[in-house]
Amino acid sequence: MLKTIFKLLSVAVITVLIGSTAYISASVPGGISGFWTMVSAVAGLNKSEEAVDHNIFDLPEGFKVDIVAENLGYARFILVTKNHDMIVSIADAGQILLLQDKDGNGTAETHSVLIDGLEGPQGLVFDGDWLYFSESGSVSRVLFDQDSAKLAGEIETLITGLPYDLIHKAKIIGISPERKLHIGVGSPCNVCEPEDPRYAAMLVADLDGSNQQIFATGLRNTVGFDWTPWSGELYATSNSRDLLGDDFPPDDLNLVVEGGFYGWPYYHGDNVPDPEFGDKRPDLASLAIPPAHKFRPHNAPLGIHFIEAHESLPQQFERTALVALHGSWNRSELDGYKVVSLHWDNEGNIEQRDFMTGFLADDGILGRPVTVTQDNQGRFYVTDDFGGRVYRIQAIQ
Repeated sequence: MLKTIFKLLSVAVITVLIGSTAYISASVPGGISGFWTMVSAVAGLNKSEEAVDHNIFDLPEGFKVDIVAENLGYARFILVTKNHDMIVSIADAGQILLLQDKDGNGTAETHSVLIDGLEGPQGLVFDGDWLYFSESGSVSRVLFDQDSAKLAGEIETLITGLPYDLIHKAKIIGISPERKLHIGVGSPCNVCEPEDPRYAAMLVADLDGSNQQIFATGLRNTVGFDWTPWSGELYATSNSRDLLGDDFPPDDLNLVVEGGFYGWPYYHGDNVPDPEFGDKRPDLASLAIPPAHKFRPHNAPLGIHFIEAHESLPQQFERTALVALHGSWNRSELDGYKVVSLHWDNEGNIEQRDFMTGFLADDGILGRPVTVTQDNQGRFYVTDDFGGRVYRIQAIQ
């Protein structure tokens, strides 16, 4: 019953946001038909009811995947402790869960609430004994004992008052090699000029939350970033604007530098002017930094993880990142819904390959990957907020 109510509310909200039939016909790819494709993707109306198991997924030769947790709800970001317990943010329930495989059978049969009563928890990062986590408007930390898998202190709120609106509420966090706290803040809209300069930006602060500053701007919706292990450079995914058709603009992977401006809302892709805002700031055209890599339009790249070297992993995955493509809603035909690998050569060129596919089936969506992380045995973990699952991928020995 609740699922049905959610679907109906989703359709109603989207209808209000999009507006009249004339607007739909003019602005949504595929017109009215495309609009209902969009609605079904957002509301889950086209989700296949088939049971999902690991056999539906395709991976590179030499890898296998298992479902290690399911029925989690809106599972977003994940950490894996040194003892292979999993910490997962469940945004819709306002919880951070602890998942444990106590009997060692490969499935996390124990699900316990680590932290409750949160507002849209998303980002997670360890710094020694500190567990940092983000909510829609704040960043906090708490001591966590990985051996006992228990909190070891009181929650300390570091940053409050981060801006958020109806969309793009997620705050993604990470700690740089220079030991600074980075925070991704999405835009409050599809395309607009927000008054608060912290929107569509990456912020930086000291690890105790002090000295908060704007690090980079023009990043419409960054929901994943990581630093290269070979150079310490910061790369961030970004979701570009919607309602400009199936094939524009591309979603971005940006090489983020301090003080950098990345185009939104005035320029997209290789600095193509926005049809609504491109003429407002011609002075920024020469300053906008184009993406280091372009994903297919509306694929919605979210979490990114640079693979850490491990003896179990094939050599061709050196200088490689895994990126979760959450999947499109603003296309007449759905696209994305997979995990891809990005491979850097010695000149900095990037090649994209499929890594985990099978979330998008002929009869509907089976899952929407959110992020990827890695444990100390070289295994990868992928969260899926549509199926409420965690998948573990490992090399076959």
